Amino acid sequence: MPSDTLTAAPPRQRRLATVRPAPRSASPIYRDLRNDILGMRRRPGEPIAEARIAAAYGVSRTPVHEAVLRLADEGLIDVFPQSGTYVSLIPVAALPEAGVIRKALEEATVRMAAIRATPGDIAQLRAALEEQRDLCAACDRDGFHEADESFHALLADIAGFPGFWALVEQVKVQVDRCRRLTLPVPGQMAKVIAEHDAIVEAIAAHDREASVEALGAHLDGLRLAIDDLRAAAPLYFTDAPTAAGRQTPPRL
Repeated sequence: MPSDTLTAAPPRQRRLATVRPAPRSASPIYRDLRNDILGMRRRPGEPIAEARIAAAYGVSRTPVHEAVLRLADEGLIDVFPQSGTYVSLIPVAALPEAGVIRKALEEATVRMAAIRATPGDIAQLRAALEEQRDLCAACDRDGFHEADESFHALLADIAGFPGFWALVEQVKVQVDRCRRLTLPVPGQMAKVIAEHDAIVEAIAAHDREASVEALGAHLDGLRLAIDDLRAAAPLYFTDAPTAAGRQTPPRL
């Protein structure tokens, strides 16, 4: 049997993968703002009123400002001196690099998962698909997004490379905002499930190349969807990579 170029971690007791939340040390204000931005409940270009947020939490403006600065460091909030603070626009220039990094890491993940997967692993993956179908039927977009994240984390866990998904999470923050915009599109959740199903069936057949091909089709579909989103909602996107590259705040 030809050897594979990747060597996974030794077998261990497997757990059901879960989505990593914001760090435990994060304040509730930071976590809530971050979740609202990633979940597109706060839209790109929307003003951030620190005084109003402070009043809602019953705190001074200091912890709110600290949360805003932390989110600015992550590229999720733009602070324009003398002009205001806004949810950052989605930087188009950052999306291709994030996509390349994610694809490289996840291709290695599914390739190894196809080698290592046990019948129990396949059962977990199929159970995850059933959960996604239930959420799709209920039109639960937030739940579906979380289940989608858990599915990919589970693939990494099965492969023996859970750290790969942690790295992907770090680079795909801006892509996630685009993904949330695609979920209301009719048929999008069903399409994602079909793509996930193709990945699972390839892994169940221990077909490494088919697994990589199915993953590639899945991720490439997201790239095409982002192109359509930019055309449909151009004010949510910017060609400047950071706020420093823009001279004025967004105008929606």
